[in-house]
Amino acid sequence: MAKTKFKDHPFPYHHELELDISTLTNRGVGLGRVALKATGPTEAAGLALRNTAERSEGPDLRSPAEQSEAGWVVMVPFTLPGERVQVRIFRNHKNFSEGDLVKVLTPSPHRVAPRCSLFGRCGGCQYQHLSYTEQLGWKRQQVEELLQHMAGVSFPVAPVVGSPMEFGYRSKITPHFNPPRADGEMPIGFLRQGTRFDLVDVKRCDIATDAINARLTTARAEVHAKRDSYHRGSTLLLRDAGGDVTTAFDTIVTETVGDLKLRFLARDFFQNNPFILPAFTQYVGAQASARGAKFLVDAYCGSGLFALSAARSFERVAGVEISESSIVFAKENATANGINNATFLASDATAIFADLEFPASDTAVIIDPPRKGCDPAFVEQLIAYGPRTVVYVSCDPATQMRDLVGFLAAGYTLSAVQPFDLFPQTRHLECVITLAKSE
Repeated sequence: MAKTKFKDHPFPYHHELELDISTLTNRGVGLGRVALKATGPTEAAGLALRNTAERSEGPDLRSPAEQSEAGWVVMVPFTLPGERVQVRIFRNHKNFSEGDLVKVLTPSPHRVAPRCSLFGRCGGCQYQHLSYTEQLGWKRQQVEELLQHMAGVSFPVAPVVGSPMEFGYRSKITPHFNPPRADGEMPIGFLRQGTRFDLVDVKRCDIATDAINARLTTARAEVHAKRDSYHRGSTLLLRDAGGDVTTAFDTIVTETVGDLKLRFLARDFFQNNPFILPAFTQYVGAQASARGAKFLVDAYCGSGLFALSAARSFERVAGVEISESSIVFAKENATANGINNATFLASDATAIFADLEFPASDTAVIIDPPRKGCDPAFVEQLIAYGPRTVVYVSCDPATQMRDLVGFLAAGYTLSAVQPFDLFPQTRHLECVITLAKSE
């Protein structure tokens, strides 16, 4: 496939410039502005508002005239607000440019030395160069800005609940590898920063648990020992459950969360920062029961994490999940933990309302959809059902705020926004918003 021709406006390829970084986008990328020498019609158009998808890169709702006065946007990974940096441009878009960091000329007082030697090359982490306190502050601010820009809501966002472990917290990693290259190299690791296919060889991941890193060494050796047998790309799975690490996708693992012991398949979804899960699940359950609902529905329930954590606060609980294997374990987990007021259904989330006997006015609903957010049909059915409380858990606040618009239009009011940092050193976070049906 032929490479796309480089767009040389407003900067030629590999043009270098100095730039002051003013903010971070919710992608974890530094953003600065530079004045252009000319501002004709083409340049003015280029400084127009970004569309909704582009705005998710970061806050920018200025008018074209204000943007023209402020300057052309340049995005630079691994830079921090308040820094002056030297940048090399590698791509021009319609409304902004992207550049590589060449040199930090004036560092931020919050810049710290990254722990990982691969930071800046491996695409897994975005914030290892930023102190953890500042990471939490920026994540809170980015949720607040997304609320304003995507949902049109000004609402106080609570301080982010930080992870007890800043490194060594991930209980699951999935390194990738391809057959040996022509030069004999066979990297096993994660995508290189800014690429979709190029892999960085990762011998140790500093955000993974010690047990995973110990097993990674032997797992890599096993792959290399059979290197000539691989004819296509593949993925390793390393899942840590209390120090016992498996690499088999169908192995049953057990995770302890508070006083619960939950079993599930290693390949199935389960939150992978066990150190913060007790506080996380306790908060979600408390928000669901805060207004006195007697019944709980847990959509996208997985193997029962939220449903079973909150079950003792409700008379009856119903969970639904599209993964049949997860539902098998949700039922077994309820029995094993002595919880007899919870039932689980293997189906699409929309099916939960078909035969639901819970009165909506006395029901709370927890939703924890995939990163893409809720299916529109599910949101419509949920709003039509009209539960007393909705607790929306999301690993992507941008899609969460998109979905929030529909709830607000249907008469729900926002009562709490609480981010949790399940992913230190990265741009990712979990955000919990609580919605109450207007009386």
